[in-house]
Amino acid sequence: MKKVLSLVSVVALAMFMALWTPLAQGQAVYGSIFGTVTDPSGAAIPNVKVAVTDQTKGTTDEVTTNDSGNYSVTHLIPDTYSVRVEGPGFKATEQKDIVVSADTSVHADVQLTVGSNSEQVEVTAESPQLKTDRADVATIFNDRAVEDLPLFNRNFTALVLASPGTQQLGWSHASSENPQGSLQTKVNGQTFAGTGFQLDGTDNRDPILGIIIINPTLESVTEAKITSQNYDAEFGQAIAGVVASQTKSGSNSVHGSIFGFRRSDAFQARDPFAQSPRAKNPITGRTIPPSLYGQYGASIGGPIVKDKLFFFGDYQATRSKIGSSFLQSVPSALVRSTCGNASSGVCDLSEYANVIYDPLTGAADGSGRTPFAGNLIPNNRLSPQAVALLNEFPAPTSAGLINNFAAGGNGVFNNDQFNVRIDDQTTSKLHTFGRYSFAKYTLTGNAAFGLLGGNGFGTGGFAGGSKSRDQSLAAGFDYALSTSVLTDFRFGYVRYHVNVAPNGVGTTPATAVGIPGLNTGTSFTSGQPSFFVGS
Repeated sequence: MKKVLSLVSVVALAMFMALWTPLAQGQAVYGSIFGTVTDPSGAAIPNVKVAVTDQTKGTTDEVTTNDSGNYSVTHLIPDTYSVRVEGPGFKATEQKDIVVSADTSVHADVQLTVGSNSEQVEVTAESPQLKTDRADVATIFNDRAVEDLPLFNRNFTALVLASPGTQQLGWSHASSENPQGSLQTKVNGQTFAGTGFQLDGTDNRDPILGIIIINPTLESVTEAKITSQNYDAEFGQAIAGVVASQTKSGSNSVHGSIFGFRRSDAFQARDPFAQSPRAKNPITGRTIPPSLYGQYGASIGGPIVKDKLFFFGDYQATRSKIGSSFLQSVPSALVRSTCGNASSGVCDLSEYANVIYDPLTGAADGSGRTPFAGNLIPNNRLSPQAVALLNEFPAPTSAGLINNFAAGGNGVFNNDQFNVRIDDQTTSKLHTFGRYSFAKYTLTGNAAFGLLGGNGFGTGGFAGGSKSRDQSLAAGFDYALSTSVLTDFRFGYVRYHVNVAPNGVGTTPATAVGIPGLNTGTSFTSGQPSFFVGS
């Protein structure tokens, strides 16, 4: 019983705090419009009706100016709005095409003209004014900028680099753990993990890796705001910057899009170092590994109930074969022909400049050891496991000792992703929304030396298989108790689930070459072990 009472007390306290949240001019999900209504002489006009209408949805919020002629309409979904003011003895005045962004406030003053209320004055929205209501330093990209900016692979997180004071790191997380392609970017010199990602006002960042979880499709984003300094206290996890993105909502008319992008190796130039004409693929006869990147999808949004209930949804698929070529170092032809060969008697390493010492001589700390004369090691000193591993390497494709093997191949990367959002203007005081996002990634790639290992042909040099299923759920409502008291509730759930299978899972290559105690019959101990030569 005590536990039940305690839970009820916590819920009651949370509701009390929500009801008494002070009025805010901007929130992570919403924007606002505020201003002053004056007469031709510049005097404030109190108690006149101000109607703020969403030009695409047809929904309207009405307020009344206070004794100082000021009005404020908060919790507006990012969109284009009009402001209509009516007062006795004045012409009705309407100001159109006011663009409202999330976490921003738009200043829209209205000056009324003396006349009949049946007459109307229409005013075109003015140029953006100097921001005086907040101190944050931010860059805002609307839906057109998000779609039209040249983003490689249409990667949303590349937008961060379009903001001042940002720098991309020279390294990134393993592609198997970051299939969504989150770019690691420093903001104002701070660590990349200090940048917070928000999607519809809910957290969208993995706290361990510090990367975005749902990398939004460009078709689903209505705007993105990248704040680099002086962001609000509600973004508590951020210490470097905040990337707040908003998903699209439906309108009173049905709108949609269909898109497709494709590129291939047909017009790629050959790498003169890693793609030698002498190292053609024996099956295809090509020196450039086949590459294919295709991305396609569609979106649609519209009304379920006109002026009240709206929907939006989109789907995006990515199908790619990632061709890559690189150079690796393998044992020379002389080493392959002599080491382990009973007829040669010695393993001939004379081509290598490093001096090889006999480990059976000298002190325990390695001092005083005797080098093998001419780097010739008797074959009876070699373990059969070492000889077996040596024979697993492919023959060199070019002369020399370093980078003497040209490897080429491709990996597969597939992605399916969709978003669904519903908005409901339940009453003139209550607005609710809900969104669900899902992303599935599959990444595979072989290794340059097969089960022996080596650099992989998958994205980022990955060898093995990776499957990821990421999900995000956001819901919320806002309710106006009065002109000065609002409630705002948001719920967010995010799931980041990655399953990585390294190269050779299920195989027993260590057992095959005679190394005991490593491949013990479980999938966890299967595959090729790592070998480190030296100290």
